[in-house]
Amino acid sequence: MGLTPMMQQYLDAKEGCKDCILFFRLGDFYEMFFEDAEIASKELELVLTGRDCGLENRAPMCGIPYHAANSYISRLINKGYKVAICEQLEDPSQAKGIVKRGIIKVITPGTYTDASFLEENKNNYIMSLYLEKEKNMCALCFADVSTGEFNCTDMDFNLATLLDEISKYSPKEVLIQDNLDEKIQKDIKERFSSSFTSLSEEFFILNSKELLSKQFSIFKEEDYSETLIKCSNGLLKYIVETQKTSLSHINCFNYYNVVDYMAIDINSRRNLELTETLRDKSKKGSLLWVMDRTNTAMGGRQLRKWIEQPLINSSSIKLRLDSVEELLNNLSVHEDLKEALKEIYDIERLVGKISSKNVNAKELISLKGSIKKYQLLKK
Repeated sequence: MGLTPMMQQYLDAKEGCKDCILFFRLGDFYEMFFEDAEIASKELELVLTGRDCGLENRAPMCGIPYHAANSYISRLINKGYKVAICEQLEDPSQAKGIVKRGIIKVITPGTYTDASFLEENKNNYIMSLYLEKEKNMCALCFADVSTGEFNCTDMDFNLATLLDEISKYSPKEVLIQDNLDEKIQKDIKERFSSSFTSLSEEFFILNSKELLSKQFSIFKEEDYSETLIKCSNGLLKYIVETQKTSLSHINCFNYYNVVDYMAIDINSRRNLELTETLRDKSKKGSLLWVMDRTNTAMGGRQLRKWIEQPLINSSSIKLRLDSVEELLNNLSVHEDLKEALKEIYDIERLVGKISSKNVNAKELISLKGSIKKYQLLKK
């Protein structure tokens, strides 16, 4: 007895996303089968049923309404799972035989951009780490798919420095080489509650210069080390392959040197309670909570970066203090700015939604109003 055509189609789709829970669109529902159904029914508190699939035993099955998928996806992502969305690619009424289906997106903890999942004043970073032991070099790249931020650095390998640098960003997801030293993996996993994805050496290397040059117009390979190029290529390729859509808002390749910022080790960062308290990991009671009087989500994220990455260059510090002084000495301008900023929405994330074709009419109107206000601010 053979598999039914629909179940064969499901298994073919599942073959391309073995590490994900597959949401398989059937009519007005996303269905899950076999092991995915058993996991989802437990994690989402769904009723586990069965479906005839052509095999001797019925396939375990559970499902959710497609219009309520975001809330269920958020719950799975928060638990560290990945979710692949398999949609109907043609109108069922026009289809001849079984409806054509395909995976349109893979959602991971570091690439999920739904507003219900993201913290307004905090970036949602995904990170890649690439280590070349023979050169004693490592590179780190951090991206926020929701805002288009893409930051990279490289350095001589030192585990303590590496851990300190990761702690600045607290990424939700970390990409590593599948042959990375187990001790290094263990040290990273013990300190960060991130989701980890292992990728082959080839994944980081193949088509690296071509992909980066296409994505970033100002990228010049001669300006960066091979280690950095491989690391940034792995991260960009992973984002492209999971999102399966335009990423035009990720267009600035930002290289920085770790020595440009104050080195704060991971324990000091925690004990100083810069952005969260020791007791309950909340913002309230932290230095950020005391200082944060920002009126926009973009400003809130920027202030968090400044606190987590203090400057050490005197001219840069002076420039920032001069800006603060100018606002303090011009109270009328200061108050006008505060009022105007209250009407500006999160432009960075709205542009990201447009780029990924995931924006609604209300958000477009919000963007229009924000741009008008921004023009007034420039004056």
